[in-house]
Amino acid sequence: MDLSIVIVNYRSKDKLAPCLASLAAADLRDLQYEVIIVENNSGDFLGDLNTFDLENLKIIISPRNLGMGGGNNLGIREATGRFILVLNPDTKVTPAAIKLMKAYLEANPITGLIGPKLFYPDGSLQLSCSRFPKLFIPILRRTFLGRYFKRWQREFTMADFDHATTTPVDWLMGSCLLFKKEYLLASEHHFHSLFDERYFMYFEDIDLARQFWSNGLAVVYYPTAVVIHDHQRDSAKYPWYQAIFYDRLARAHIGSWLKYFLKWGLNSNRPNGRH
Repeated sequence: MDLSIVIVNYRSKDKLAPCLASLAAADLRDLQYEVIIVENNSGDFLGDLNTFDLENLKIIISPRNLGMGGGNNLGIREATGRFILVLNPDTKVTPAAIKLMKAYLEANPITGLIGPKLFYPDGSLQLSCSRFPKLFIPILRRTFLGRYFKRWQREFTMADFDHATTTPVDWLMGSCLLFKKEYLLASEHHFHSLFDERYFMYFEDIDLARQFWSNGLAVVYYPTAVVIHDHQRDSAKYPWYQAIFYDRLARAHIGSWLKYFLKWGLNSNRPNGRH
């Protein structure tokens, strides 16, 4: 099997159907591929989902909500492809995107993780590659203090970058990521697991990128490949002073922030940043 596409669904059935339609329309000729959907105990019934005659479709029903990282790991353990594409259900791939990313990984063996250029549905650019966060960055992004330190936020989100250049980056938004499965199995690499399941939601994609960099493998932003991402920041529904009391996702975000810095420390430099 050449490619396994893993999609974690949590109350996203309406967006999952267009995602599958985009996969059915993608240029996957000459590739043996499978699509693995993990229903992460959200209550969505996927039995009547239009699968658009996708090859080797498998639906896994998780008995409990494993979080984003855990749900992806469940799908990845069932994957048989040499390449794994982790894809959010609120995405639509353009026809050539997957093949372009796969070709880049095959031509650049020091690259471990690659992600495309992302656009919002209205055609505006989505800032999907970032620098590793300093301890105070989540505070700036969640509170009124961000209004006074916009330069630091722009630096974190790489708003100063042209987003038209293929380049190694610290980390990529986890909505569309491609890598070789062999990196998880090779004895010279020491991944905790693919996604560290201590993060229920948020920071799992930042942690993943640090794992790749720590193992001497580059993380690359590849704008030649394009994906549409209908992204909504669900952890920011309430003002900062109410969120911790009323918003479960905001609490998960804050908890993951603490776990990340306890694990990696306060150094925001790129591990093995020679690439």
